[in-house]
Amino acid sequence: MATERSRTTPVARVLQVCLHLLVAGLLVLAVARAVFAGHGGDPAAVAAAATAMGAVYAVGPRLAAVRRSRRAAALWLALLGATWAGVLIATQDGVWLAFPLYFLELHLLGRRGGPAAVALTAGAAIAAWSWHQHSFSVAASIGPALGAAVATATVLGYQALYRESEERRRLIDELTAARADLAAAHHTAGVMAERERLAREIHDTLAQSLSSIQLLLRAAQRALPERTEAAAGYVEQARQAAQDNLDEARRFVRALTPPALESDPLPVALERLCATTTAHRALPVHLHVSGDPVRLPAAQEVALLRIAQSALGNTVRHAKASRAEVTLSYMEGEVALDVFDDGAGFDPAAVAVRTDGDGGFGLPSMRARARALGGTFTVESAPGEGTAVAVQLPVGPVVPGAAAAPGASGTSGASDAEVAS
Repeated sequence: MATERSRTTPVARVLQVCLHLLVAGLLVLAVARAVFAGHGGDPAAVAAAATAMGAVYAVGPRLAAVRRSRRAAALWLALLGATWAGVLIATQDGVWLAFPLYFLELHLLGRRGGPAAVALTAGAAIAAWSWHQHSFSVAASIGPALGAAVATATVLGYQALYRESEERRRLIDELTAARADLAAAHHTAGVMAERERLAREIHDTLAQSLSSIQLLLRAAQRALPERTEAAAGYVEQARQAAQDNLDEARRFVRALTPPALESDPLPVALERLCATTTAHRALPVHLHVSGDPVRLPAAQEVALLRIAQSALGNTVRHAKASRAEVTLSYMEGEVALDVFDDGAGFDPAAVAVRTDGDGGFGLPSMRARARALGGTFTVESAPGEGTAVAVQLPVGPVVPGAAAAPGASGTSGASDAEVAS
């Protein structure tokens, strides 16, 4: 039997049933020996004492107070002990019932009161046996004492195992909860990282492209109505930029790979970027390639192209430069990209602490792209001294292949994000 203070496990329920059967069997055996074998005392007295003890024992497990309160359980055990004393007086076979009583006392009275009650029960059993035998012997006392020791060791060992099991269950629950929290944190971090990555992609492509379209349409508006041919040219450039922007947006949906890198290597894409910027914004931009070009992993080529787009976009919008230079350098173990303009320059420290939200995402975006691939990003500039942006990326596994000559330029296929910031 168990109190409500502890959870009843399947093993505990089986032990309870076995204990009930043991008590019932021993009572029946004591009565049977007295009635049919003529051993163990007066049959009527034995039957009456056994019936009283069986009744008290049967009532206890059904009382809610006994299941809830240790004090009520102690009172019930005292009453059960009194009826057991009647069985002991009626027959010496009552000594056998001491063994199941040990388990009841240890379970219901806990680690403090249980051993003391077991010792008292063992003493009563030894005394009753000696009284019935009219003599005391060490051999007769070994049985009850050994039974008490075995019962105590068994119950205390089971309780220790149960506490350890509960501790493990608690630790497993905490580990499961911690893993769930960690998974949620990883999910949140992944969502934030993906948002930041998409923000960089949008800033370096769609946002700059829309800015370019706006500048072209303003130029067309200023040219009307006197210079219709010039206005038509600006409108055509804006239309082409919008088409390229649409292609870029569709690419976001499919794989977020720049169309300029789908079939051409990085030097060709950069040459096209420089040519488009020169044509659309009247800013001479030249590309220089040093070293032996190799095909880089897609992530590195995308990052370098986006950084070049963003840097040239900033040059167009803010620098008021007369020329710009883009240098792509293939070196042993790394690749470097440098973008230089002879424009107005700025104070990088002042830009780093801007909080007005006006165009302040470009440099952090470029720096984040470089760091995400294990590279470095630096900006050197001062008012009136131009600006130099440099990024270096480690070269991981590369796909050797001759890149197209950087001098091959084109005028189509470039997103308008390639001409404005």
